[in-house]
Amino acid sequence: MQDNAIALTPAPFFIRIAAMVYELLLVTAVVFVASFLIIPVVGEMHAPWQRHLFQVYIIGVLFAYLSAFWLRSGQTLAMKTWRIRLVQQNGDALTFRQAVLRFVLALLGLLLAGAGFWWAWFDRDRQFLHDRIAGTRLIRLPRKV
Repeated sequence: MQDNAIALTPAPFFIRIAAMVYELLLVTAVVFVASFLIIPVVGEMHAPWQRHLFQVYIIGVLFAYLSAFWLRSGQTLAMKTWRIRLVQQNGDALTFRQAVLRFVLALLGLLLAGAGFWWAWFDRDRQFLHDRIAGTRLIRLPRKV
């Protein structure tokens, strides 16, 4: 549900990039801890199935981390720092379906040399491709007084 006091001002492109760089640092720590927990269980990962299992596990951990924040408050820790919130086009909170779609599309966009992120340079609203397709957008929150 949208807070009426929050204007739906789009987050500037470079602010979103700065938040993504900060998020990368936080996600690296999450992946490190998740790896530390699973490697003793799976072992040395010499077999291809072990590596694939590990990759699926890490993607699952990343989805759990990001979607928990997106669905609860619309903000990860990095997004809170940069005063960015993820919302639906109308300002409401995300649905689980939108969180899944956004995550999968963003992951595919990264795997395709960042194509989903480069899209923002050509989009009329400067939205990332995964936000455009998922029906979400990143808004800039006002400073607290």
